[in-house]
Amino acid sequence: MPITKPFLAGRRFTSTTGAGTGTGATFAIAATAFTNDAGTAATAFPASFAYYNLYINAVLQTADTSTVTTTAITIPGGDALDPATPLIVEFIIT
Repeated sequence: MPITKPFLAGRRFTSTTGAGTGTGATFAIAATAFTNDAGTAATAFPASFAYYNLYINAVLQTADTSTVTTTAITIPGGDALDPATPLIVEFIIT
């Protein structure tokens, strides 16, 4: 029987913590504050994905660091970071 590799695609979005709103547990950054792989403004995050990775200042974060919806990513305590801190959110789509 041949081995069939699953289809996987990655979608990356970049922004900085300065684009976020709220404080403490409610700190969130709208998907529209990110740019996509093409360098254009994002309209939404993927609705369906296998998993996502969050990089804060190029460091991969653990799963308990954030939650994501199609419209925003919530990073509790993210308001304590320097506003120029870069963020990358990578979605792996199957």
